[in-house]
Amino acid sequence: MTVAQIATDSATFWDMASKNRVPAVEGWFTMDDTNPALIGSRCVDSGNYFFPKELEHSRVPGFGDSKLEEVQLSRTGTLWSWTDAAYAPPPPFVAQDPHVPFAIACVELAEEQMVIMGQVATGFSVEDLSMGMEMELTLETLYEDDDNEYIVWKWKPVGAGATGGEAS
Repeated sequence: MTVAQIATDSATFWDMASKNRVPAVEGWFTMDDTNPALIGSRCVDSGNYFFPKELEHSRVPGFGDSKLEEVQLSRTGTLWSWTDAAYAPPPPFVAQDPHVPFAIACVELAEEQMVIMGQVATGFSVEDLSMGMEMELTLETLYEDDDNEYIVWKWKPVGAGATGGEAS
């Protein structure tokens, strides 16, 4: 390795280390790298859950005046359906240039009795997914600018490594 390569690699490291990690969408998920969770709400009287969170009024018919509380939703669920995004999504989504296809999963949260749709973690494709498999939340960088690393939540198979492959 040359002195120039070491200097370039060091500068890249320090640039990355000094960036702020911020959620791409504020208030939708926790920034806990170990145990990220989606932030939803629950209608106290009906017991129904909502995502994204709703704190103004319950969307459950007949419960419009019920109290709503903020809750962390289940971190794991069952793969209900999936597809791939072979095309670049329209704005405001920040897509890579050139576009890199990715998988999208619909994951059923048993306790909340709801299905949450989201991107599948980098390194996993539709070929890695199967109906009924257990999925868990993870955090990844969506994009970066000079100051910030914008983080999003994604789904990955339970027991799989951080960069794709078979679940154990």
